Amino acid sequence: MTIKVAETREDFLKCFEVVQFLRPQLTIESYLGLIEKMRAGSYSLIYAEKEGRALSACGFRHLTTLYDGEIIYIDDLSTHPEARGKGYAGSLLDFVFEKARKESITAVHLDSGHARHDAHRLYLNKKMNIVYHHFRIAL
Repeated sequence: MTIKVAETREDFLKCFEVVQFLRPQLTIESYLGLIEKMRAGSYSLIYAEKEGRALSACGFRHLTTLYDGEIIYIDDLSTHPEARGKGYAGSLLDFVFEKARKESITAVHLDSGHARHDAHRLYLNKKMNIVYHHFRIAL
């Protein structure tokens, strides 16, 4: 397995299938359009690749909050169903944690869907804590 930073259109297209498992509402067109807008901010996408195929992807951005100051916020973390439980997502989290440490960022945040128990187990095993409830209204 190799961890790579998505930089080209081809990299982002390689990650689309994996991202779509988490974000099934996306089409290739909407995905690429949103990636372009998000990258204009601080969004980055990394992925775990094996034999030329993206098996897991992690999208994150830098934010500044009153609660924690500078943080990295993970928007998306998804693994192909065939590759789950094999350490790909954990390796991507470790990459983000190390990036935060190198940049003297003291916290990494993410939200997770209520019923994603396998993902929650991974986050707890990585020493992450449940500290918020996330609320949303569709308008």
